[in-house]
Amino acid sequence: MNDDLLFIDDGEEDVVEELGTWKILIVDDEPEVHAITKLALNDFFLNGKTLEFISAYNGDEAKRCFREHDDIAVVLLDVVMESDDAGLLVAEYVRNELDNHFTRIILRTGQPGQAPEKDVIINYDINDYKSKTELTAQKLFTVIIAALRSYRDIIVIEESRAGLEKIIDASVDLFSSNSLEKFMQGIIQQLASILGCSKDAAYITTAVAATPDASPNPTNALDLNELYVFAGNGEYSDKEGVLLKDAVSPEEYELCKRAMRDREIVYAEDHVVAYCNSKTQNGALLYLSGLPRRIGENDKHLVRRFSNSVQLAFDNVLKTIDVESTQREIIERLGKAMEHDGQGSNHIVRMTAMAEIMGCGIGMNENDVRLLKHAIPLHDVGTSRVPVTILRKTEPLTEDEVFAIRQHAEFGYQILKDSSRPTIQLAATLARQHHERWDGKGYPEGLQGQDILQQSRIATLLDVFDALINTRPYKTAWPLDKVEKVINEEKGRHFDPLLVDYLLNHIEKFMAIQHQHPDIPEYV
Repeated sequence: MNDDLLFIDDGEEDVVEELGTWKILIVDDEPEVHAITKLALNDFFLNGKTLEFISAYNGDEAKRCFREHDDIAVVLLDVVMESDDAGLLVAEYVRNELDNHFTRIILRTGQPGQAPEKDVIINYDINDYKSKTELTAQKLFTVIIAALRSYRDIIVIEESRAGLEKIIDASVDLFSSNSLEKFMQGIIQQLASILGCSKDAAYITTAVAATPDASPNPTNALDLNELYVFAGNGEYSDKEGVLLKDAVSPEEYELCKRAMRDREIVYAEDHVVAYCNSKTQNGALLYLSGLPRRIGENDKHLVRRFSNSVQLAFDNVLKTIDVESTQREIIERLGKAMEHDGQGSNHIVRMTAMAEIMGCGIGMNENDVRLLKHAIPLHDVGTSRVPVTILRKTEPLTEDEVFAIRQHAEFGYQILKDSSRPTIQLAATLARQHHERWDGKGYPEGLQGQDILQQSRIATLLDVFDALINTRPYKTAWPLDKVEKVINEEKGRHFDPLLVDYLLNHIEKFMAIQHQHPDIPEYV
């Protein structure tokens, strides 16, 4: 073997801050080839990263390494090992079975005639083919440099594609808070890709910080105590909702203070903190760290455009959330206005909060839970057509009075049924079905079991639970143990068994809502 392989010319020594490693897999049945390769590339650096070597001595070991490591950048793959085509089988496995088209495959062979280069290039998706005799130290260095640059660029393109995919997915439903988060993370990921970052979360950390205070007071914009992490990637992915001062290091916090104070984009050695201007808010910060190179003028232009896009999306969603909040408050106030349990009753507030707990707990999707929360305040809208004297009567009801009260379910449905809005359509169904029973003995239609909408079954159980646990004109509040006993007895009769199980198994969650929103005694 050529002794040139043992040496690489020493260039000028630079002090390089290590930013991670490139994984190089060496596959060869000769141990000395592993040793010589590692020695030849011992001082290798590219973009601040050193090499991390992984060794395999046959085809099966190589396949196992690929299964265990999905970020191998380059494989130096011997063709002839336990069989004449062992290396080729590994290459086929990587490309076809693992569907890995990122790793750069460099075939090395000491017997070129065993696998002619032309045939291999045509029939296998490999990136280079070298004879061991021609692969001197300098050529090995050059081959690895070219392969790693190719791998790096492919990963950047893939990250860019993933970022664009997030943005496209989020644009379908941009104006919901979750889609906003996804949209901003996509923008951040796209920006990180353009600036030359890889997908290594340990070295790419991003966060969007925003203030929840919409006050126009400009002094508030300088108060970083009011900022919190809204969405993050990398090391910030688990810090959403955390105050900014608790989410970043003191040095990073100083950068954020400067960007917020001066309302500008601040560039540090490997950090960018971009102030995002806002028409409706005090502003936000886009933070990006772990940059592998200094930021040029073109990069600064991209950062400026992206930071503005983030805040534009944020502003638009905040406006939509404000509209939805206004609509929800109107519905809740209408629901409370139609209550006949007294001005101090928090029945509607409790029903809304308990419906969210129940919906999430039994696995309803997020949109269905949101619709249920918005619709449930109107479940008793039909009582607006029932005389108050009957609803607040403390003596036993006559047959005619019972009939009048039962009419409220149909009255409510008739009031709401003609709306084209999903929330009001659901409210109409809740109004009609919230007195149906699991055993079919309810009213007005005598529906049974699964024929009753699940949201209506939730409203039925929570309505009764809230009525039993609280004081009503016709009864005093029951103790919890008595309420649990009655609810359990009605499992499979009045109530959906699945919902009863969840309520009783998580009773502390529902009682926390009761304690948090009690009725005001002097008004009941």
